[in-house]
Amino acid sequence: MATIADVMQTKHHHVFTVSPSTTVLDAAKLMNEEHIGAVVVVDGEQVAGIFTERDVMRRIVARQLDPSTVAVCEVMTRDVACCTQDTRVDEARAVFKNHRIRHLPVIDERHRMAGMISIGDLNAYLASEQDTTIRFLHEYLYGAV
Repeated sequence: MATIADVMQTKHHHVFTVSPSTTVLDAAKLMNEEHIGAVVVVDGEQVAGIFTERDVMRRIVARQLDPSTVAVCEVMTRDVACCTQDTRVDEARAVFKNHRIRHLPVIDERHRMAGMISIGDLNAYLASEQDTTIRFLHEYLYGAV
């Protein structure tokens, strides 16, 4: 069965991180500039939380808070669902579904950041794998084109 390591091979490996003291405004600017939906909040080398577009809407805009005066540690999601590179793709898909999330940090055995996958990354990987399977089955049934 495919693992998250397989998914990570199909994408760039840079993960954008911020410190807990980063303002929401600066984190949101980074997310906008890099066209990403989330940043991982790290304290030293450890994952402290995740800050997402959804957090901006629910915890800043809806409460009418000033993003230039609020630190991400005040509004980030602390209980972060994570996976490892050895996590099976079907297990990761279940985490996305059960937790209703769109971003999943990938950590190593010491709980340090190893990468990040999104539900979009996972879907693209699965679609590519299905295309390959369909092509092989077609060639098996009808011969090579």
